[in-house]
Amino acid sequence: MRRRILGGTGISVSEYALGTMMFGAWGNPDHKDGARIVHRALDAGINLIDTADVYSAGEAEQIVGKALKGRREDVVLATKFFNPMGPDANNGGNSRRWIMRAVEDSLRRLGTDHIDLYQVHRPDPATDIDETLSALSDLVRSGKVRAVGTSTFPAEQIVEAQWVAERRGHVRFRTEQPPYSLLTRGVEAAVLPTAQRYGMGVLTWGPLSAGWLSGRDLSVSGRAAVETAKFDLSVPENVRKAAAVQELSKVAQEAGLPLPHLATAFVRSHPAVTSVIVGPRTMEQLDGLLEGAEATLSTEVLDRIDEIVPPGVDLNRADSYYLAPELTDAALRRR
Repeated sequence: MRRRILGGTGISVSEYALGTMMFGAWGNPDHKDGARIVHRALDAGINLIDTADVYSAGEAEQIVGKALKGRREDVVLATKFFNPMGPDANNGGNSRRWIMRAVEDSLRRLGTDHIDLYQVHRPDPATDIDETLSALSDLVRSGKVRAVGTSTFPAEQIVEAQWVAERRGHVRFRTEQPPYSLLTRGVEAAVLPTAQRYGMGVLTWGPLSAGWLSGRDLSVSGRAAVETAKFDLSVPENVRKAAAVQELSKVAQEAGLPLPHLATAFVRSHPAVTSVIVGPRTMEQLDGLLEGAEATLSTEVLDRIDEIVPPGVDLNRADSYYLAPELTDAALRRR
């Protein structure tokens, strides 16, 4: 497994990262099987593990913590905070009050005394970014956190955070974790160039576009049943996705690659990308993805992909996983 340096941190990470969203009640409830998947990933050369407090309500962090006993120092461990972890309005978000509690909860579940990369899972319009960065800086200086990053931040908020960090003397965000796939290329327009401009590492998630690029029958997917906006073929944007998948499957076949390997190789080919997060639910899925770890795409193949899905385009805006409140709350754009 090849390695790359994570932004300006000096930390060496594998080109694949193990994502754990499918660990626990959200996907695979077998803790021992989750541990086996972690160990298989480590043995294959993956040294970056990404999780979040919200995954299966903390269960994923617990599985990862148990799996890493005796191997913690070999791993770059990343987790995230922001999403609600209880019914009270203060049990989530990006406030200092919540960050200081959330980090202790994650450290306990993970069974470690430090987190290598602590990430803001989503922007929080209710909290000043200065407040968030101040709290995160204190965690870095205390040794509980080594570096901090963002996930699914729009380019303008990445820039704002960099400027606030410089002006206020805070630790700055070193990484961004955006959704990026053959079908979800919107981040190419501004997010990836902005990350490059500020020397940030990029950890992409969703390379198989929630299963669209897995080669599996999506009609039996559990996510298809609950995320209709992203899967329902009566939605025009999803019709476009289905047509693109058909064409991309032909490209993969002609290139001699399974579609999932084409998908992950495409994401790795972007110069801004440091590591691609893969989130298997089973050992079989992990092994299948590992087989494509060395796949590369020619200029001709990349050009054909551009013809099918133009650079900088999300075929379905819902797949960006973040819309500014001004776009979703009519009261914010009307007098």
